[in-house]
Amino acid sequence: MLSKYKLNQLYFKDTQFANLMTRRIFNILLIANPYDAFMLEDDGRIDEKIFNEYTSLSLRYPPRFSQVSTEEEAFAQLESMPFDLVLCMPSTGDNDSFDIGRQIKEKYEHIPIVILTPFSHGITKRISNEDLSAFEYVFCWLGNTDLLVSIIKLIEDKMNLEHDVQEVGVQLILLVEDGVRFYSSILPNLYKFVLKQSQEFSTEALNAHQRTLRMRGRPKIVLARTYQEASEIYHKYQNNILGVITDVRFPKVERGEKDGLAGIKLCAEIRKDNPFIPLIIQSSESENSLYAAKYGASFIDKNSKKMDVDLRRIVSDNFGFGDFIFRNPETGEEIARVRNLKELQNILFAVPAESFLYHISRNHVSRWLYSRAMFPIAEFLRPITWNSLQDVDAHRKIIFEAIVKYRKMKNQGVVAVFKRDRFDRYSNFARIGDGSLGGKGRGLAFIDNMVKQYPEFDEFENASVAIPKTVVLCTDVFDEFMESNNLYQIGLSEVDDDTILRYFLKAKLPDRLVEDFFTFFDVVKSPIAIRSSSLLEDSHYQPFAGIYSTYMIPYLDDKYEMLRMLSDAIKGVYASVYFRDSKAYMQATSNVIDQEKMAVILQEVVGNQYGDHYYPSMSGVARSLNYYPIGDEKAEEGTVNLALGLGKYIVDGGMTLRFSPYHPHQVLQTSELDIALKETQTRFYALDLKNVGEEFSIDDGFNLLKLHVKEAENDGSLHYIASTYDPHDQVIRDGLYPGGRKVITFANILQHDVFPLARILQLVLKNSEQEMRRPVEIEFAASLSRDKDRQVRSTSCRSVRLWTAKRCLMRTWLKYRMRVWSYVPTIHWGMA
Repeated sequence: MLSKYKLNQLYFKDTQFANLMTRRIFNILLIANPYDAFMLEDDGRIDEKIFNEYTSLSLRYPPRFSQVSTEEEAFAQLESMPFDLVLCMPSTGDNDSFDIGRQIKEKYEHIPIVILTPFSHGITKRISNEDLSAFEYVFCWLGNTDLLVSIIKLIEDKMNLEHDVQEVGVQLILLVEDGVRFYSSILPNLYKFVLKQSQEFSTEALNAHQRTLRMRGRPKIVLARTYQEASEIYHKYQNNILGVITDVRFPKVERGEKDGLAGIKLCAEIRKDNPFIPLIIQSSESENSLYAAKYGASFIDKNSKKMDVDLRRIVSDNFGFGDFIFRNPETGEEIARVRNLKELQNILFAVPAESFLYHISRNHVSRWLYSRAMFPIAEFLRPITWNSLQDVDAHRKIIFEAIVKYRKMKNQGVVAVFKRDRFDRYSNFARIGDGSLGGKGRGLAFIDNMVKQYPEFDEFENASVAIPKTVVLCTDVFDEFMESNNLYQIGLSEVDDDTILRYFLKAKLPDRLVEDFFTFFDVVKSPIAIRSSSLLEDSHYQPFAGIYSTYMIPYLDDKYEMLRMLSDAIKGVYASVYFRDSKAYMQATSNVIDQEKMAVILQEVVGNQYGDHYYPSMSGVARSLNYYPIGDEKAEEGTVNLALGLGKYIVDGGMTLRFSPYHPHQVLQTSELDIALKETQTRFYALDLKNVGEEFSIDDGFNLLKLHVKEAENDGSLHYIASTYDPHDQVIRDGLYPGGRKVITFANILQHDVFPLARILQLVLKNSEQEMRRPVEIEFAASLSRDKDRQVRSTSCRSVRLWTAKRCLMRTWLKYRMRVWSYVPTIHWGMA
């Protein structure tokens, strides 16, 4: 049954909140006599009040008001600048505002016009006899700026409703009420509640920018004043309605007679179509509570002094707002409460079956997700009803897997603000501080975002493509460290590197980072790479790769010992900014050393533990431009240097395997037996897990071991990457066999495709170059295991300066240029 939903192939596309609420009200023309305008503005502070109201609700773009009192002034303003809304405020003694409004509508049909009037018997009588077809709404002004906010938001919701529903499935609350006095009171109350709720759920966003954008996904409020209008809205948007709030007595059609049971008939029509959509009936006639019970609706007495309080409570309990509360279906008693998606994921399998069944059979989970603007996962879960599955455990698993997929998708491609209570195994990239990420950090953030934008990276079975879990200490942390410890003087002096390092190691990092580091340790649970990411590093026009230090530390159960190692490594990276080689390089590239700032990347090390050693199955450098193509290879197809173990082996110019990702079967170094035995890798780097950095050194590789390939054979890590030389038959057989020298050919990966490395690198290089608009160089590492849990992690991305790429390639392949001009296989491979 679960296979029907293909959970392993589930792909969520991120919601583009920037595409929502694109039509806004920026300029409002207020037509009123000077006294009424003064009363409205309360000493002329209407702009200030609206601004304060917007700020308190975390809303952006508060509108600007322009006030006029005559027809000539109104048209002069309309001709001088564009207006998005006109507010007419008629007085009791004349009809000028109504007439001006109608004339404006004739000339400017696209501008909505709203009547804003004080409540009095005379005004009410006049309005009942007026032709109001030219006006969008009539509101009763009670001196509350909340009403102005709700008018603006009501118009904006109406302007954006159809687009936003079609774009991402934004939800709406349908309010059916024809009484001006009542909806003038209900709408400000309802909008304030919805906007406050959107403030709360937006805190689940990963950074401030996302938080602001996510508020655009809040539920919209739609006002209907007749049965016909309400019915049309319901049937058009029935899959996007969180709930319906309706009066009982209102007309069936515009300017028609009131029907004393119109609201009851509407509830009957809706309930016939949907048995679970929340309904609220409001009425000043208490006997209508019987109808509410009949149709499973909540009832609010309009005569109650706490009508507004009752409305907020019932909407919160039934429309999916606030915390999700699991209840006992028989007693209504609260069993569990969750505040966010992470808590829901953690508690799913602990909720009693009868409570879980009660909620999923009524679509409570998807409604809660919709109200919090989590549209992709809500859209996926809504059609998976109890009738379609009828298996509680299967339902739990589907919801759990959907949450996991959704959280992974939301975390990918985003530079999140690091928060201890949110950083967990599904977090991907976070920042500590408000400064720059540095060059290397920007490159990692870019490739993380790129992988998210191209869904084909998710299509590899039993293989995942991502960056390692990463936290960046931004450059402002570096500034604080340098200033609080008074280190600029020693750093800019001419003392030797060891002295500089010694001073930096004695300095103190900010205390607030300690708990952040402990949280990172608990989530990563693997060795950590502490990498430089200066402002100038990995920039387009001046490569700083390899200039600054990168350290690795092992994972320890003793968190305080690990904290000591991490702190020393961070200080070592900071100190490397002022080492002699760094200063010399800065001078050679015409940069100023005291303007350089350093961010530090904390990153899980990709790999597996083998006794006291830790290293990846393979690491490599892929370049999108191949300067020396061989045979069928083309320059634009790129080239890859691949090696067993840590990437330091490649950086140090070790013997790597070179191939084109578009021609993985054509490997020059394995084309002849003699070349394969002489020109393939014999040593590799691994992290020494026993070395805990008691004697910290300016040599950032002090705890790395250069080992013979024989050690990897003993570790059992050559299963997919090595071949076996048979000296008796003088052949190299793909795979591992007893006896014989092990040759690092990566044959099972490149020749037999047990792991789609070549296809992954094709995508990475093609898409990276396309996004950067220039040749790129990608560092990566891969971890393979026999249980088919295989991962490729990109560890950096930078654009390539042509001379840099040429130098690297010439160093590695110059000796082959004169010998080989085409690919001619001359060896028969044994089968694994």
